[in-house]
Amino acid sequence: MPVPRPRVPLRLPYVVCAALLLLLAGCGAGPLAGMDGSGATTKAAGASGVPGPPGAAAGAPARSGAAVPPAPAPAPPREIPGLGPQTRAQIPAGAHQAFVVTGQSPDSNRSTAVLYTRDDPAVGWRAALAPWPAHNALNGWTAEHWEGDLRSPVGVFTLTAAGGRLEPPDTAFPYDLSPDFKVEGEGFHGEPLEGSFDYVIAIDYNRVPGTSPLDHTRPLGDERGGGIWIHVDHGGPTQGCVSVTEDRMKELLGVLDPAKEPVIVMGDAASLSR
Repeated sequence: MPVPRPRVPLRLPYVVCAALLLLLAGCGAGPLAGMDGSGATTKAAGASGVPGPPGAAAGAPARSGAAVPPAPAPAPPREIPGLGPQTRAQIPAGAHQAFVVTGQSPDSNRSTAVLYTRDDPAVGWRAALAPWPAHNALNGWTAEHWEGDLRSPVGVFTLTAAGGRLEPPDTAFPYDLSPDFKVEGEGFHGEPLEGSFDYVIAIDYNRVPGTSPLDHTRPLGDERGGGIWIHVDHGGPTQGCVSVTEDRMKELLGVLDPAKEPVIVMGDAASLSR
């Protein structure tokens, strides 16, 4: 039976070992990675010398693997529907209530009225009351009102005073209670006018703001008309005013607040959209 030879470790030739050492050290390199000059082991360092993964920049945040989406832009403030840039620009910055009366057409005496409020400028306007039917002047609307034209003036006007023949509802407005608000006769359709001025709110067109609705001062002159009010509807067109039903007048007087600098925005739909 042949005797097995003892196994001896395989030794690589000297030349091969030297070549391997050169490959590991690199061309012109110093100590091997993981060893300092004295043979001690060291931790790998980033570009700044701070310990970390090889090639990582110091202070770089860890990647989570998911991109963080940008924060959504805030929604722009809500505008009053139907109003164009020219009309919106006429609303004072301090106004927080706007009674918007929109006529069906330039020559129509029928309108729709909505009260809007702006409690938070960042949020914008919102409808505070449901739309109401309303009347305006017999011949419709005009951007240049004259006495006797039987048209309601188009524009944005402040509301600063109220009055009437009857005791006022709970209202914050200065209220002139006077029997001089009595009216008689018939409207354009033969309807009785009695009670139309039981409650009124003065529209500050060609008048001194803050004075009684009965004040006849006309800063633009008498020929430019005046006495334009919001008053109780008598079932037909007006001479230049805006009218809503008596219960709506009471509701409007109870909601309008002088501290919120209310305005009326009035005109036909085409004019207000400009």
